[in-house]
Amino acid sequence: MSLGLPVGAVINCADNSGAKNLYIIAVTGIKGRLNRLPAAGVGDMVMATVKKGKPDLRKKVMPAVVIRQRKAWRRRDGVFLYFEDNAGVI
Repeated sequence: MSLGLPVGAVINCADNSGAKNLYIIAVTGIKGRLNRLPAAGVGDMVMATVKKGKPDLRKKVMPAVVIRQRKAWRRRDGVFLYFEDNAGVI
């Protein structure tokens, strides 16, 4: 799985919570390496904040799951898969 969304990426919010954009601030389960940004792929849980959306959702850190990424990744059967945008759900 190619990790296409590093910390600092802004992704679309694809649910009906009222949020429009999510800002990734951390990726859960990443141990890390010196000077390497933690990155997430499809299915990874991230900690995010809402940049555009309902005022009661903004300025809070909440978990989100990445559901789409533009960076192509290879499945085990050899098919390369990618989406039109980067998106997540709260």
